[in-house]
Amino acid sequence: MTRRVSGFLLALAAFMIFEWINLGFNLADGHPTSFYVVHGILIAVNIILALVLGVVVIRSWKTSNRRG
Repeated sequence: MTRRVSGFLLALAAFMIFEWINLGFNLADGHPTSFYVVHGILIAVNIILALVLGVVVIRSWKTSNRRG
């Protein structure tokens, strides 16, 4: 993976974390409990995916530094 692609994916991971945390804080009151459960699960899964993506990208970035 090139450094350019790594940089893009790292920015994407950071955006995903920011976006989903922001969504969590902006959920309005007055919805049924199931709405909050589903959105809570979506937020948790997407933050975990963003963290995994960030780890993969950082490892790739470090590997590309060693290679060349």
